[in-house]
Amino acid sequence: MLYTCEPRPRRHAAATKRGARKTSGPVIDIHCHIVSPEAAALVAASGIAPDEPMGRFSNEATRAVQKAQTETVRPMLTSVERRIADMDRMGVDIQAISPAPPQYFYWTPPELGRDAARLINDNIAATVAKHPDRLVGLGTVPMQAPEFAVAELERAVKTLGLRGVELCTNVAGADLSEERFRPVFAKAEELGVLVFLHPNGFPDGRRFSEHYFSNVIGNPLDSTMAVSHLIFGGVLDAYPKLKICVAHGGGFLPAYAGRMDHAHGARSDCRLCIKKKPSWYLKKMYFDTIVFEESQLEYLVKTYGSDHILMGTDYPFDMGMYEPIAFVSGAKLTAADKQAILGSNAAKLLKVKARRPAQAKG
Repeated sequence: MLYTCEPRPRRHAAATKRGARKTSGPVIDIHCHIVSPEAAALVAASGIAPDEPMGRFSNEATRAVQKAQTETVRPMLTSVERRIADMDRMGVDIQAISPAPPQYFYWTPPELGRDAARLINDNIAATVAKHPDRLVGLGTVPMQAPEFAVAELERAVKTLGLRGVELCTNVAGADLSEERFRPVFAKAEELGVLVFLHPNGFPDGRRFSEHYFSNVIGNPLDSTMAVSHLIFGGVLDAYPKLKICVAHGGGFLPAYAGRMDHAHGARSDCRLCIKKKPSWYLKKMYFDTIVFEESQLEYLVKTYGSDHILMGTDYPFDMGMYEPIAFVSGAKLTAADKQAILGSNAAKLLKVKARRPAQAKG
């Protein structure tokens, strides 16, 4: 069974079984993870201790739960057979698999980060090759060394056939708007691939150690910071054709964009790099459906358009949503909106043929 924890999330009325829903195209999960054991072994062999906010800012209770969860989800992160079976139970036709956040490895030396990224991308490509009708890949790049990141991004896309790249919302505490990272965004724009932004805790999380706030608050807050820096720092002006999807509904920013628009109009120090309202850039981005409330999904659709929302589960972690079709179906949206969110938008961004796999019949 899929990972669950108490209290159990409320169940939705709509069916989730594959084939038991009215969708003409494939149901695509934009947000799901995989672990590459060879990369983990390579980094472990270096003897360098991990330096990640999720570990740094956690109390003993959270560390105990995390340890137990690691054991529970390991088969889901490494076994393609288990993954496919779980996809069938959720009604998902295609997963866009991307690295689990602990495998960004941005805290390693450049050469080690490059080698680990290559192993991860090779593993993702090999996993996709086992079930090419059910999986597509989003790779990783060693952002601590942008020159290596650019080369690996090109290899991942042109040689391995991956459909995009997952980036953490900060690079060992550095903001993505820094000038040194521009070549990576330039290459992503040139290749026309999706950039999936996913957090891994908040790098200055001294107040987040209790109650798993490192994730509950820290993750969406770091996405909020990352997107704000990309907007105000002029990255989206410099690379207007970038395709960026932000995990967890975009963090907190999509629900409070009016404040940054007000600041942009009221203060000259908020207009140093951009002339258009910040929300103009925000509306160019994409967000996944992991927001837990139908009303929030409805708000995102009303404000940013159903063509900018992608279905996600966060498989296989306990902060995920594993009745994705029922969740989207339960929102007060049109049938066309739901179709777009469940798969059509992702199919376009990931260059997936907009039809359901043969196995989905029945």
